[in-house]
Amino acid sequence: MQITFLGTSSGVPTRGRNVSSVALRLPQRAELWLFDCGEGTQHQLLRSELKSSQLSRIFITHMHGDHIFGLMGLLASCGLAGNVQRVDIYGPAGLNEYIQAASRYSHTHFSYPVKVHAIRPGVIYEDHEFTVSCGPLHHRIPAFGYRVAEKDRTGRFDVEKAKALQIPPGRIYGQLKRGETVTLSDGRVINGTDLCGPTEIGRKIAYCTDTVYCEGAVELAQDADVLIHEATFAHQDADMAFQRLHSTTTMAAQTALVAKAHRLIMTHFSPRYAPGNPLELKDLLQEARAIFPNTDMAYDFMTYDVPRRREV
Repeated sequence: MQITFLGTSSGVPTRGRNVSSVALRLPQRAELWLFDCGEGTQHQLLRSELKSSQLSRIFITHMHGDHIFGLMGLLASCGLAGNVQRVDIYGPAGLNEYIQAASRYSHTHFSYPVKVHAIRPGVIYEDHEFTVSCGPLHHRIPAFGYRVAEKDRTGRFDVEKAKALQIPPGRIYGQLKRGETVTLSDGRVINGTDLCGPTEIGRKIAYCTDTVYCEGAVELAQDADVLIHEATFAHQDADMAFQRLHSTTTMAAQTALVAKAHRLIMTHFSPRYAPGNPLELKDLLQEARAIFPNTDMAYDFMTYDVPRRREV
């Protein structure tokens, strides 16, 4: 699981930062999932090492322009390139109407299936490897955060140990690899977990933007390996944050701390903290680290490989 930040500015793009979009690459299944799709996201994809042909799912947090204005352009380009098989899009009420209207007025016809799923709090997607859930955030319009949870996997199967126990290979190996208990033809009962290494704990990613501090974000971020959280404002601008229902650095850090997340990566920064201003982004990072030391500050094209945790 590799995270790539394609846009880390809030509201409007700057010379160095595009508006919101985060890509999650799943190399084991050659898939690319996108979280938000601000204007210019397709250009950011072209400038990255990511392959748009692998795009399969897009998750939209809310209907503000800096999170959706790149959606139609990206979908149309993928159709013209003819290299996308199907795209499932998840988002709040109104998203399907927006895409339908944009398609109608621009005379855009997708050459591949596009399915829009109107989300409600809870599990919105699940397969044999992942569960994706969403929950409400606190913003000026309905907004949702997302949690991607990889399912736990049985540890590596010790073939040599199985051979030493004279366990016949074949279907039984598959059962033991899955951690099942098997009764052999000679009456011996073998517990598959005894032949497997430590369980590989599924990785968890939370994505929370746009929002002021809220319990919804804390719940999504519980025990997350990585919490991606907006930090539009510095702590001294908390009044402005509350007025606009955005987070400060300290709110993002507090969310990570209360949720017992393992790492916080902040994004969605106001352009007001550009170099040369009284407060700069390095100051915002210090504010967050004072509360939650394991904090990083995202920048466009930053990548982060989510590490695995093994059962103790």
